[in-house]
Amino acid sequence: MRTTIDLPDPLFREVKATAARQGMRLKDYVTEALRDKLAKRPAQAKRPWMKFAGIAANDPEMVAELKRIEQIVQENFEQIEEEDWK
Repeated sequence: MRTTIDLPDPLFREVKATAARQGMRLKDYVTEALRDKLAKRPAQAKRPWMKFAGIAANDPEMVAELKRIEQIVQENFEQIEEEDWK
């Protein structure tokens, strides 16, 4: 997918130079950096709608409902088209 982001010039130059020193294309370096950053997120940050789940942790019905909601969100998120964001 193509996208455009605005970076401060000094950051762009540093990222581009670092990628080149490592023999990587800028695209690959940025992709890897973003994946690393996402992998380090706390579990709750990956699912912000779950921040109130602790209040229902002892309620099996609520836990099941939260899991059902998470599944619906995941299924629908995967269906979002680029044009829908414009």
